[in-house]
Amino acid sequence: MAIPSEPPRLALLIHRSAGAQPLAIEQNLLDSAALGEPVACVWEPGPSLVVPSTYQRYERFPMLCERFEQSGWPVSVRRSGGGLVPQDRGVVNISLAWRTEADMATGMTQVYEALCGLLQDAVEPFDIDLNPQAVHGSFCDGRFNLAMNGRKVAGTAQYWQRLSKTEHVVLAHACLMVCADLQLLTQCANEFEGQLGSDKTYDQDVIANLLGDAPTAFTTTSVLLSLRDTVRERAVLC
Repeated sequence: MAIPSEPPRLALLIHRSAGAQPLAIEQNLLDSAALGEPVACVWEPGPSLVVPSTYQRYERFPMLCERFEQSGWPVSVRRSGGGLVPQDRGVVNISLAWRTEADMATGMTQVYEALCGLLQDAVEPFDIDLNPQAVHGSFCDGRFNLAMNGRKVAGTAQYWQRLSKTEHVVLAHACLMVCADLQLLTQCANEFEGQLGSDKTYDQDVIANLLGDAPTAFTTTSVLLSLRDTVRERAVLC
């Protein structure tokens, strides 16, 4: 009787890189995964706005990208769907990439559930309970947000790239607000949407930092390290 092989494990590629460019990180992960090396990255970004490709349909988009970059908020167009996500110090990102023969139609839900489970495991040392749910009024809302007491703390996304008739590379991503300036994030997101001419507005009262507003012994570094330890050598998500 053949012994079933264990699923491949994720190797940590980067575990901290403040100010890193998200698209460069995404490409490095996809390239490694396409070669058969499942990889993960945990990092803290600098100020930026990350949008899906659908935002490029707006006539004012190129001009706004230039304007916001000049003000210190460069705009990146990501591969996955969803909506606008503002980034800054105090936000922690985690991205995973791997090669799989899983079916995309059924695999997407599996990936979201597993990614939420990974994040829930990572915050367990902080005695914090996170639940997957939509949070109306939050930026990049979706049913696989993670919320704390009904307020969004993390968003998730994924992208599947076909390699052959039977294989894809999957990029799964989560953005976790740890101790960010929520007023600044919301203001910047609303300014961009308003100047773009979209009908989207965001409510600061429906989002929260993982570590809250009160002083705590935990820091962004604590969360980065917990995510690093949780993802290291973890099996791929599908």
